[in-house]
Amino acid sequence: MLAVPSLRSRPARAEVLAPLAAWTVLVVAALVWGTLAVADAGQVINPDGLVNQIEGGMIQSTSWTLHEAVRFDRNAILSRDWASYPILTMPDVPDIEVELINRPNEKSLGAGEGAQGPMVAAIANAFAHATGKRLRDLPFSPERVKAVLG
Repeated sequence: MLAVPSLRSRPARAEVLAPLAAWTVLVVAALVWGTLAVADAGQVINPDGLVNQIEGGMIQSTSWTLHEAVRFDRNAILSRDWASYPILTMPDVPDIEVELINRPNEKSLGAGEGAQGPMVAAIANAFAHATGKRLRDLPFSPERVKAVLG
C-alpha cells in the first residue's frame, strides 16, 4: 500500500503558514488536501468494496494523526463525548483517489487495515519535508507543532 498526500495529484506538499497572533503555526488540518493510494490486494473480487475499505482506513488514520486523543487526568477519562473527543469532520476529509492493482492469478488479500500505517507516515513525512522537523507523537496538535518548530 502506498499513500501519498497530494495537492491535485501533485507531489506531497505541506506549508507552514505566516504568523498568526504572536506565534508561527502550521495549520495541520490544511496539510492533507488530497491523497492517492495504490493498493495490491491480489485478486480483486469486489473493487468497490475494496476501494471503500481503503478510503475508510485513510480517513480514520488521518483523523488519528491530526486530531484524536483521549484526554484524562489522574482520576478519570475526560473525553467522554464527541464534543470533548476531536475527530476529523466531513468538511476536512481530503480528496481520496484509490488505484487497485488486480492480480487475478494471486490469492485475494485483506487490505482495509493496510491503509492506516502508510497514511500516518505520509502525513508525517510531508510535515518533515516542509519544515525539516519531525513530529513523533500523535496527534499532530497545534501545541505539538509549535513545540517542534520552536
